[in-house]
Formats: sequence, structure tokens, C-alpha cells
Amino acid sequence: MTTPAKLPTLSHRLEYLATRVAVGALRLIGWRGASWVGGRIGRFVYKPLGIRRGVVERQIAAAFPDLTPSQVESMAAASYDSLGRTSIETAVMPGTSTQAILARVARVEGWEHVEQGLAAGRGIILVTGHLGNWEFGGAYFAARGAPIDVVARGMANPIFEAYVGRTRRKIGMEVIHDQDAVRRTPRSLRDNRCVAFVSDHDALGLASTFVPFFGRPAKTPRGPAVFALRFGVPVLFVAIVREPNGQYAVLIEPVPVHPTGDRETDIDTIVLTYTQMLEGFVRRYPAQYFWQHRRWRRQPPDTPAHLREP
Repeated sequence: MTTPAKLPTLSHRLEYLATRVAVGALRLIGWRGASWVGGRIGRFVYKPLGIRRGVVERQIAAAFPDLTPSQVESMAAASYDSLGRTSIETAVMPGTSTQAILARVARVEGWEHVEQGLAAGRGIILVTGHLGNWEFGGAYFAARGAPIDVVARGMANPIFEAYVGRTRRKIGMEVIHDQDAVRRTPRSLRDNRCVAFVSDHDALGLASTFVPFFGRPAKTPRGPAVFALRFGVPVLFVAIVREPNGQYAVLIEPVPVHPTGDRETDIDTIVLTYTQMLEGFVRRYPAQYFWQHRRWRRQPPDTPAHLREP
């Protein structure tokens, strides 16, 4: 059953208007200028505003225990810079030409896995995390001609959600709300489409399993693994990271899937594998991870004290 549409409030309308005005102004200074502004905003949110500063610093220190306090602060500031850039780069992306999207990519590794998966005709499960500019990945796949659906959570503002949906469709993406994923993902795979999931959030209501992330149990969605086993489709991990020159690197690696006949064990193994792959990328690009999210907020009740949320 489809969730009834939310009725927009006056605050929703004002929020949407303010956002459109701000985005229009940022487009005047170009993509690189807008990205720079986003970075400055992010650093301002870190200091002096200090929004979620304690969460970010505690999680970085827990993930990288060898860092000194000053190194933790430096990485935290860089993480806010990256998040600010990603937010603004995403906001000004609607209306960007295919050529401009492709020109923002400095290097691509593993695109042959996408071509092979689509050639097989069964669709592809894409898994990513909140690293670099994860939103850009869908635009890039669409610009390369790969049919793609993105599984996403609904937004609080229905006007803004409708706007984002329209702009994503113009770029070439379709959006599947997470509550509709069970119904719509099989259809997309049968149509030989890529279906992208963000694998490192623990929203209530999503089927999940607990796997280690930087050594601590983290609640992780199991949907990508379930669909991969049910439909026998390949799974690819995708990371979109920012290069020193401001362009992106698109890094694609296959997630091994070896069914043993024990469905629950196989699902847990796949979830663990793509979580380990994400951790590997975060270790390579730690300042580009979304540390502002409380990744270990939900854990098993018997989690030892030293492995609980930092």
C-alpha cells in the first residue's frame, strides 16, 4: 500500500522557497565556487557552532584509536568540510548537463563490472555508503547510460521531496522509497536496471543484521543481500570520493556472492562483506565519511561495554 501524501505546511513552503533562492545564487558562482562555499559552511558548523561535534569526534577517536586529540579535531573539521561540499554540490546538480557530469570525474575504476552485469540482463544491485559524494553516483551512472533506481528515505518536506524527485528524473534516475523497495526492486531488476542502496544507516523498520564496523557491532540493512540471493544478480560496491583537484573518482568493486544453501548465513556473509568493503574505503578516505551519523546507535543488548557506542 502506498503511503498517503503529506500535506505541505507554510513552513514547508518557506523552506522550499529559501532553498531554491540559495541554490539559484550558488549556481551563479559555478560548481567549484559553490563547492568551496559548502566547505566553508561545513567548517563553520563544526566551529564555532559545534553541531554534533561531540558525536563526530568520539566516533573518529573510536575508529582510529591511534590518533592524537589534535589529529581527531583535524579529521573532524575535514569531515564537516566534505559534508558541506557534498550537500552544496548535490543541491546545484539539478539541470547539469550529461557532459558536465562526466567532466567532473577524474578517474573510474571497475566500470567493466557494470557493463558485464547489464549484458547478463538480470539487473545489478549497487551498494554504497555515506562516503564522499554518494549522491553524485546515481547521476554519473545515468550519464553513462546505465538505467538506475535509487532507494531512498522519504523527506519531511513534501514539496522539496517532489522537487528532488523531478530533478533526479531529469538526470535519468528513478527514486524508490525505502518502504516500497520490497515491491519495486524485483520489477526494476527484471527490467535490467541498477538498483542502488546506501548500506550504512539503521533506520527503524528496515530488515537489518548486526555486523562489525570498525570492530563495533552496527545495525546494517540486509535488503541488498536478500535481493541478490533471491534473484541471482551481481552486487557491486560503489564509492564516489573527491580527489585533491576537486573532481571525483568513481571506484567500483564486485561483492562476492557464494550461495551455500543456508540462506540466513549467506545473507549475513554478504552484509558483512559489503560492510568490510565500506570500512576499507573509509580507512583510505576517512575525512570524507559522514561521521555526523551515529553509526553505532543501535546495538545488540549483550554488546560488551568497550564495544558500545562511543
